[in-house]
Amino acid sequence: MSRRPPDHIGWDLIEAARLWEKQFTDRMVACGHNWFGEARGKMIQYIGPDGAPQSRVVERSGLTKQAVQQHLDELERDGILTRQPDPSDTRKRIIRYTVKGKAALEDIHRIKFEIERDFVHAFGREDLDQLKQSVKSFLTFSQET
Repeated sequence: MSRRPPDHIGWDLIEAARLWEKQFTDRMVACGHNWFGEARGKMIQYIGPDGAPQSRVVERSGLTKQAVQQHLDELERDGILTRQPDPSDTRKRIIRYTVKGKAALEDIHRIKFEIERDFVHAFGREDLDQLKQSVKSFLTFSQET
């Protein structure tokens, strides 16, 4: 017999986030970005559209330097990104997207909007806007306390 977790907003938010992430990942993989369904695909969220220092990716991800290095090695090997010397300190590396990586970013943005359209269809624009505002308010409140 399976036990359900207690009915609590935290569990609801976790489940909603998991569902959103699964839809997003599945659609990225369906577009041919198979690497996005792997652990290394999560690195993209830590690299801005204009690139980022590798040290910042380590800091943002919360992973070890070695784990980040391995994921970035694989993404570089697949032609998604490149690492270049930092002009201000050649001991450091700046991560930048390749043409293939930039195409993935375009798909990321398109798919995010597609999923939001699905949410508008399910909730209605007004209710979805209210939900988004409530979540933003909660996040702001949580950061202030």
